[in-house]
Amino acid sequence: MASITPTHALLHQLESISDRFERLTPIEILTWTFEHFDDDVAMACSFEDVALLHMVHQIRPSTEIIFLDTQGHFAETLEFAARIEREWSLNMTRTAPGPEARDWPCGTERCCELRKVEPLGRALAGRSAWITSVKRVDAPTRANMKILMWDEKFELVKVNPLARWSDDDVAYYLSSNGLPEHPLWAEGYASIGCAAMTEKPLVVGDRRSGRWVGADKEECGLHEA
Repeated sequence: MASITPTHALLHQLESISDRFERLTPIEILTWTFEHFDDDVAMACSFEDVALLHMVHQIRPSTEIIFLDTQGHFAETLEFAARIEREWSLNMTRTAPGPEARDWPCGTERCCELRKVEPLGRALAGRSAWITSVKRVDAPTRANMKILMWDEKFELVKVNPLARWSDDDVAYYLSSNGLPEHPLWAEGYASIGCAAMTEKPLVVGDRRSGRWVGADKEECGLHEA
């Protein structure tokens, strides 16, 4: 995907707004996002948790929700996503890998590129912004993630309203709002990706230590800071 270089003025503006967002709540950040981009924004959602999805749905229920169907998800993830889509009447788009992904199953070198990055790029084409639930505590590679930034890969603005949140913040929000949890959380999973590459945490306190088991990688290519 060809990359567009944003102007210095735009980068400075995004950085300034992002700094201001450090003092705002996710709801306030989302409100600004919809006021600024209106319907020209989509949210990518893995359904690992539904805290941010709930906020988006409360503010702008018509928002397009993009679910990356890698064709390698746990059955529980697919069932949970379908349940929330039905109960909340989501405007949901499911992506699918192109035929070139057949030679790159989950765990191989190009799996995430062809099953996540490329399909999301297609889904976001023509949009001005996208919303993610990335948190800085998720992984060391995300520790410096800005709340508002220019995404060179997809050539649009990226909004991370939960960047400052902890896992405890998410748990409190889910509990306070009576929201359902991914069924695999109750079984001890802490960070849920494709079934072939996900195990329960291998290191106590490191929620992502069960991701990409046996592979030398920490990120799928969507969220490098």
